[in-house]
Amino acid sequence: MDSLTVIKELEKQRDQARMGGGQARIDGQHERGKLTARERIEVLVDPDSFEEYDMFMEHRCTNFGMADKKVPGDGVVTGHGTINGRLVYIYSQDFTVLGGSLSETNAKKICKIQDMAMKMGAPIIGINDSGGARIQEGVDSLSGFAEIFQRNVLASGVIPQLSLIMGPCAGGAVYSPALTDFTVMVRNSSYMFVTGPDVVKTVTHEDITQEELGGANVHSKHTGVADLAFNNDIEALLQVRRLFNFLPLNNREKPPVWETDDPADRVEMSLNTLVPDNSNKPYNMYELIAKIVDEGDFFEMAPDFARNIIIGFGRMQGSTVGFVANQPMEMAGCLDIDASRKAARFIRFCDAFSIPIVSLVDVPGFLPGTAQEHNGIIKHGAKLLYAYAEATVPKITIITRKAYGGAYIVMSSKHLRGDINYAWPTAEIAVMGPEGAVEVLFKGKLNSDLEKTAQVEAYRDQFASPFSAAARGYLDDIIRPQNTRWRLCRTLDMLKSKQLENPWKKHDNLPL
Repeated sequence: MDSLTVIKELEKQRDQARMGGGQARIDGQHERGKLTARERIEVLVDPDSFEEYDMFMEHRCTNFGMADKKVPGDGVVTGHGTINGRLVYIYSQDFTVLGGSLSETNAKKICKIQDMAMKMGAPIIGINDSGGARIQEGVDSLSGFAEIFQRNVLASGVIPQLSLIMGPCAGGAVYSPALTDFTVMVRNSSYMFVTGPDVVKTVTHEDITQEELGGANVHSKHTGVADLAFNNDIEALLQVRRLFNFLPLNNREKPPVWETDDPADRVEMSLNTLVPDNSNKPYNMYELIAKIVDEGDFFEMAPDFARNIIIGFGRMQGSTVGFVANQPMEMAGCLDIDASRKAARFIRFCDAFSIPIVSLVDVPGFLPGTAQEHNGIIKHGAKLLYAYAEATVPKITIITRKAYGGAYIVMSSKHLRGDINYAWPTAEIAVMGPEGAVEVLFKGKLNSDLEKTAQVEAYRDQFASPFSAAARGYLDDIIRPQNTRWRLCRTLDMLKSKQLENPWKKHDNLPL
């Protein structure tokens, strides 16, 4: 066979592999409003940067007529590319080939990419669109899932791992995304659940759809399993590109630095009036974040889940910073179970990848009630405390208004190794609010509302102002709100050389 014939045969085989399950199935994918596996990669990575591996791999199963159902690539596209010139490894499940089901061969391709990502120190993005384990292969398919999970665990905290759910992801398949750092879903075309509607109906007699059981809205608003949900494949992929730009390649490299024209010493006079005179009146913490980050660019994570706390990435002088902020507009900014879990996981991600943490505090306490107590607020709240206490990255805290009781301690206080702790003049730092404190201190001793009001004001002046905490060294400075951005920028510059290590241990025992 001459060289020209060989090349023609190679191109023929490549074209066949690129067609996946064939034109009819590709058309079916498009009719459902979904891109194909390769189309998704094209949107995600820089043009012409993707290098595919194992395009010709086929399964070796012969049971149940599988010998006649061999397709090159076997239902998953794997390789590497770049996003804004930075290396990334990718696998994209191809639903047009046997429903994207996971086979032994399919899993080997994914594991190979996971191993390469670890060796090269680059993030990995998994695009999930699969009917689950390939039943015809039995335990070989299950072993493939386990091999992937093991690598997810070993890669955790070493390289960023991102999961996009762009179709079905059910049964054992859900645990790989659950083990990764961030999970993104697409509304009305993706779902995740351990057991599907048919099994649920058999066991519990509930009639429920796939969307109601595990759709994007369920997981982005109620369970917190998904960090982000978007309306279509294109939007999801482009937003993941944007998220990628905030992240380092691995845990030994600093996050990327991007040029900015936003002056570090920018003064924002409007912040002086952000906090209302009435301490019970809410204000929007997003306004503060938008006015202190570079060019107002803030990438929020989990925006629809536990809305009483805000987490996300911004930049200060071009460098990535993780923000954790109480939101007075939701539940007065109280901490609850969901908020504690949400923020704790984000803090641990930032700490693992050397991303400084800025905490913006306005918290009246932990949410009271039997529902919270009976569902374990003690253990879940401890996760947030643990995450802040364990973190060794630069930690800056700004108390804008309320910081009461245990919630004051938990929100990156000086006592949990906060590097620099600032307060605005409007800050109130105390064991509890003045009204509640007076009720306890003077129970049965106050004869009139006038006496109570006087004691409340006396308590507020003595304990609820920031000067009491500053006098004890628990605050490093009381700053003017208008200067918040440049104080943060200058402090982050100072903290770049921070060195702090926790005591040696095999691993910690986080209060799970």
